[in-house]
Amino acid sequence: MKISKNRYHGDLPKIGIRPTIDGRRNGVRESLEQTTMNLAKSVVKFLSKNLRHYNGELVEFVIADTCIGGVAEAAQVAEKFSREGVGVSITVTPCWCYGSETMDMTPTIPKAVWGFNGTERPGAVYLAAVLAAHNQKGIPAFGIYGEDVQDVGDTTIPHDVQEKLLQFSKAGLAVAMMKGKSYLSMGSVSMGIAGSMINESFFQDYLGMRNEYIDSSEFIRRMDKEIYDKEEFERAHSWVKENCMEGPDNNVEANQRSRVEKDKDWEISLKMALISRDLMIGNPKLAEIGYGEEALGHNAIVAGFQGQRQWTDHFPNGDFMEAILNSSFDWNGIRPPYMLATENDSLNGITMLLGHLLTNTAQVFADVRTYWSPSAVERVTGYQPQGLAENGFIHLINSGAAALDGTGEQSIDGKPAMKPFWEISEEEAQKCLDATLWRPSSTGYFRGGGFSSDFLTKGNMPVTIARINLIKGLGPVIQIAEGYTVELPNEVHDILDTRTDPTWPTTWFVPNLTGSGVFKDVYSVMNSWGANHCSLSFGHIGSEIITLASMLRIPVNMHNVSEDKIFRPSAWGMFGTNDPEGADYRACSNYGPLYR
Repeated sequence: MKISKNRYHGDLPKIGIRPTIDGRRNGVRESLEQTTMNLAKSVVKFLSKNLRHYNGELVEFVIADTCIGGVAEAAQVAEKFSREGVGVSITVTPCWCYGSETMDMTPTIPKAVWGFNGTERPGAVYLAAVLAAHNQKGIPAFGIYGEDVQDVGDTTIPHDVQEKLLQFSKAGLAVAMMKGKSYLSMGSVSMGIAGSMINESFFQDYLGMRNEYIDSSEFIRRMDKEIYDKEEFERAHSWVKENCMEGPDNNVEANQRSRVEKDKDWEISLKMALISRDLMIGNPKLAEIGYGEEALGHNAIVAGFQGQRQWTDHFPNGDFMEAILNSSFDWNGIRPPYMLATENDSLNGITMLLGHLLTNTAQVFADVRTYWSPSAVERVTGYQPQGLAENGFIHLINSGAAALDGTGEQSIDGKPAMKPFWEISEEEAQKCLDATLWRPSSTGYFRGGGFSSDFLTKGNMPVTIARINLIKGLGPVIQIAEGYTVELPNEVHDILDTRTDPTWPTTWFVPNLTGSGVFKDVYSVMNSWGANHCSLSFGHIGSEIITLASMLRIPVNMHNVSEDKIFRPSAWGMFGTNDPEGADYRACSNYGPLYR
């Protein structure tokens, strides 16, 4: 099992388990002690097998020292959780307990309650009572209630309860992991893109994060003064020569850079990658060469690089830097990906971070570039789209910053996939590299040169695209579209790809259609997308994003997740049950940002 050292300051968050119990002595409590504690232990056993942090470490659990029968024991547990670094709270019980006396009152920690569905003891009655207390006190909690009745003493966890425990835990850990970390802006606003206009209130109030900034000139200073690990640079340089294949230069001959210039571009691109990583998380090697301040980094769990245009009009673009850091491997081997947004699009960077923390996989940064209708495809290529693509598709393509995991050269059960780094084999990493060409950048876009990754994503991968947008007077909203990557005949791909920029990575995407609303057709999904960028995650994780968004109090303005998979705090239902989208907006507005 591969485990990487935690690269951020602060301990990894833990999950706290709170076994609550009927506090009446002289026979009642005593008869329930073992059953209640065993139920808590069964939750730990299940979640331990299914949860890992981004770096491969097992998630740690903290169980209350005793069952919680009243306010004194609740206070003792709260103190223990605070001391132990608990960031997520799960209360479990098979019986009636005193609701407001036993509840978790810590307002900023995501919390869930599993009330055992059994007839011998009324765990479900406690669940209803304590959720009512949470709702009345304005501390939202997720209620978990199994569909089928179980016998008292049964510590197995039904499948529907497992799904909710896991969905809640993944989202809760993401909330806890972001808290106290930084978003690092490397440069400023790129080409007037709104996402790179940093809104500090969003980061602070909704995510519990801070914002850090450096000017692009810091890259020049570190290159000129050699503030990077020169030994690592030489190793990386050799690795690039061996593993990063250059592709054809599409620039007209008069605009092509010489071999000497291209070699220099590679050197600068590599140094940019080393420097941006060091800016994000620090590097003790820098202290050894006399740069103790630089060695500390900015504790950035996500960053963005402005690039265009001030940098790229004179220096090589950031495509190699962004693509290789976003990937799950580099010259140091297979490791957790970094989250680095092109054009300093902080909102897409955060969307990438949400997807990464929920899945532990690399994310693909992309433009939502073009909707191709079936008739347009046939007009241009003579081909009538079939299968998944029969209703048209969306071209996801950006200038080359996409993680190489996006090639789809990794596999699960023989099917294309993107996996957590600890599941990726050396062979799979090499396949991703072999499937990627590094194309000399268009000197029309990037006057300073550089290289862009060029690959085609394999088809039939289940994926989810998402995006956070900021709306004046409303705040953040998030949109989600689950779907699949599709493959086109080579000659069709070539014709369509050439119309945009064949030197960039392409993913052909089809959202799952529901027949109504925005998801009645592919065109409407494209037409309703709220910005020029999206983040693509492997798997259908829309339900997990919805759960996470509700914890952060960010409403979801569009999604194609089936209603039975939507899991939000109990209080959301009190804002309306007939219109879940409207209830989500009202609840988020009522409670406000998590850290306000």
